[in-house]
Amino acid sequence: MTEEKAGQPTAEQIKRWRRYMAEERMEGRTYREMAAKRTGEEAEILRGLAEAEKRHEQYWRDRLGEHAHPEPKPPVGSRILATLARLFGSIFVLALAQRAEQRSGYDTDSDATAEMAADEHIHEEVVRALAARSRENMSGTFRAAVFGANDGLVSNLALILGIAATGTSNLIVIITGLAGLLAGALSMGAGEYISVASQRDLLEASDPDPQAHRALTKLNVNANELELVFRARGDSPQQAASHAATLFAAINKPETDVSTGFMVTRMSMLGSNYARTATNQHISIGTALSAAVSSFCFFATGALLPLLPFLFGLSGLTGVVVATALVGVALLLIGGIVGILSGKPPFLRGVRQLAVGYGAAAVTYFLGWIFGVAAIG
Repeated sequence: MTEEKAGQPTAEQIKRWRRYMAEERMEGRTYREMAAKRTGEEAEILRGLAEAEKRHEQYWRDRLGEHAHPEPKPPVGSRILATLARLFGSIFVLALAQRAEQRSGYDTDSDATAEMAADEHIHEEVVRALAARSRENMSGTFRAAVFGANDGLVSNLALILGIAATGTSNLIVIITGLAGLLAGALSMGAGEYISVASQRDLLEASDPDPQAHRALTKLNVNANELELVFRARGDSPQQAASHAATLFAAINKPETDVSTGFMVTRMSMLGSNYARTATNQHISIGTALSAAVSSFCFFATGALLPLLPFLFGLSGLTGVVVATALVGVALLLIGGIVGILSGKPPFLRGVRQLAVGYGAAAVTYFLGWIFGVAAIG
């Protein structure tokens, strides 16, 4: 790094510091925009992050002095993120913010303080935790949507290419594609409904019996197995003893209705570790109906895409190439979105999605071509 002369920053430092200042200002704005879309604790957390970014902005402003003017324009990516935060304030924006925090260069820049570099790591963890809440709420439906769209794209592309490779007529390709769309979408929707409903049934079977409160008042306070319930749910002996004492204290209050007291302390009776896991599981799998509808719609949409060229009159190799290109773009987009929402590199996730999809379609096309050649021969 070029040394500063007479206490003045170099041209390279001025450029870098102005970029830092602009990024910090836009990140603060992004967090404020997201906070405006939320209430309660999440809003307070986001406002706290905005204040921290303001503190970092001021650090660079002070170091720049007169070079802080005119106000530097923030990078395009930061402006887009702030606009998305103002419009949506969703999990998508939180995931992008997490990626932005990961890209901080303060660890390797001697002009930034160690405290600022540490702040950025903490900011990443805060945003990661906020995004985790939203990911849990959407994961069931999102999983069904991604699987549905991907299966629709790949399976119907493979089916259409396999049939088209045999040299059959355009009408047969279209009929086959429509049959694959309807059969696959219905199968995906029904399968997703049964899968999620069965999973929820299994989870509910592990919940405490709602009638268990009838036995509580008859237990011997000095000799009972209530603590074993808590320990079986994952609590330590100390936690189990504390929960048992809390529950007995609640149901032995003269003004407390037994059933009400039990229901109020029901989450304690689950055991703290089990309760946290079970609640997250119930949230993450979503509802059977929402998963089925999501899977059906996204499969149908994905399956329609490779069929469009043939519906618009293309046929033969031209139809195959256009269908393959459309599906390729869609696979890249889906993989990129999954990468962003999961905090991973979107390009690599898109390429992975594309490679898997194209691999399956290529095998089917090759087999269709072999069968077509054999039939002609």
